[in-house]
Order: sequence, then structure tokens, then C-alpha cells
Amino acid sequence: MSLDKSTLKTLMLPIAMIGGAVFYPWMGYVTFLSPYLIFVMLFITYCKLKISDFKPDKFEITLLAVQLLLAAAAYGIIFFWNRTLAEGVFICFFIPTATAAPVITSMLGGSISKVATYSLLCNAVVAIAGPLIFAAIGDHPEITFLQSFKLILMQVFPLILAPLALALILRYLFPRIHSKIVGMQQLSFYLWAISLCIVVGSCVSFAIQRWEPSLTFTMILLAIGALIACLIQFKIGRIIGGHFGNKVSGGQGLGQKNTVLAVWLALAYLNPISSLAPAAYIAWQNIINSWQLMRHQQRLHHSAARNRKS
Repeated sequence: MSLDKSTLKTLMLPIAMIGGAVFYPWMGYVTFLSPYLIFVMLFITYCKLKISDFKPDKFEITLLAVQLLLAAAAYGIIFFWNRTLAEGVFICFFIPTATAAPVITSMLGGSISKVATYSLLCNAVVAIAGPLIFAAIGDHPEITFLQSFKLILMQVFPLILAPLALALILRYLFPRIHSKIVGMQQLSFYLWAISLCIVVGSCVSFAIQRWEPSLTFTMILLAIGALIACLIQFKIGRIIGGHFGNKVSGGQGLGQKNTVLAVWLALAYLNPISSLAPAAYIAWQNIINSWQLMRHQQRLHHSAARNRKS
């Protein structure tokens, strides 16, 4: 039986995840492609935006306040039981929105501008507040505020601002090229599948490299903590988003995290073992994203089938 295009797209994401897990020993050779794939996906997505679309309001402020409160509560509750677990779960809540969140939001039919605006706001707050917080709870007080601020900015903002600037330049200076790129939104889905394969493979490789028999229980706790943090943030984000009429945007804004930056921050400032929590978060958030995209594709397929019959 032949598979139609919609069915192939539905199956592509789980296949990409399984492929990444199975072929993880070779993912290291292609990991360098990830930032380039994200750049292209963001560029294509940002071509749908105008400068006037970036207007922070109560939606973004509410998400940011909830994110910071969740991070503080998680650390305070878990710290007296297990500090390493507290650090790992804290970073899963505190870390800013993923640079690719607007791409997935677009695929799910949410508001790109809302998530893009929140991503910029959230990353700016983390860049400013992060060094102060990590100086207080971290294990490396010798790293100064300015060093931390500069490192976080260099890790995050080029990948967010560069594709946005390029998209806006094309919109106003080369409208014909811009119009063609706007019509290429489906390309982001296939680039995401490739990126997903690489990310999952890298996550599996990272966990295997750091595994030690004595750390098995701690690693299990960190993975479970990351799962709970992931589910809470997607759920609360969708609840907040629903209140403002942006359920998908709220879920992706609060739930989809810049896990690469999270792993780096955990390794740089906290107990290195705590970095396994954001590494596990990579898998959890991509499983949730894949499930959401599969459901969305199925709904679109069923809707198109009903329209053809009517």
C-alpha cells in the first residue's frame, strides 16, 4: 500500500528520533550542522514577520514571571533533599526558550510573533539574571558577571538576531525573493526532522559517555525530574496561552527550551552531573513536539479529507 504525503510527514518525526538513537555513534560527525539548520529554519519562519509584530504584552510578561517562579520553587523544594537534582531541575525551568520554538509554533498553527517576542525577552532576562543567580548557587564563583553575560550573549543572540535581521532586510529591500521564501514554509518541517535526528543522537551519546554505575540512580532521578519539569511547563504554558488566546504559543514558549545552552550552563556553573537533566529534557521535549506535530498533521489530513467529500 502506497503512503501519501501526509502519512509520510506523520511518520517522519518518529523515524528521525529512532534513527538518531540507533545511529548515535555517528551523530558526532554531523552535530556541527545543528546551528546552521536552526538558522535556516528560523530565517524561513521569520520571513513571515514584520517589525510591528514584536510587541511584548501581558502574555509574555506572565509567561516570564511563571517561568522564574517555577525555577525558584523547584530549586527551593528539592535542594534540601538532593542538591544535584535541585540544580538539574532548576536549569530545566530557568533556561530560556529554544531558538527553534517559533519554527515548531508555526508548524502547529500558533502565533510566531508571540513566541519570537517571548524568546527575545526571555533570553535577554536570562543573560542578565543568569550570571547573578549562578554566582549564588553555582560551584564556580571565580567566573565574573561580565564574563558570564558575554558568554551567554555569544551563545544565544547571534542565532536569534541574525536570521531575523536577514529576513527583515529581504522583506524591505528584496520583496520578490522574500515572497518566494515565505512560500517555502514546508521546508522547515523536513529540516526539523534532520535536526531532530542529530539532537536525539547527540543526547543518547552524551548520556552514555557520562554514565557510571555509581551514578545510575542519580541519572534516573535527573531524567525523571526533567520529564516532570517538561510536562509541567508545556501544560502550564498552554493554560496561560489559552487565557490569552494563544494556547500553542504559550505551550511552546514555556515548554520548549534552549537545551544546548542549558547543558553548557550546567557544566560551566553547577555540578557537571546536573547537566544530564537538560540532556534528558532534549529527548522529552522533542517527543512531545513530535507527538504534537503528528496529531496536527493528522487533523489537517482529516480536515482535508472532509472538505473533499463535502
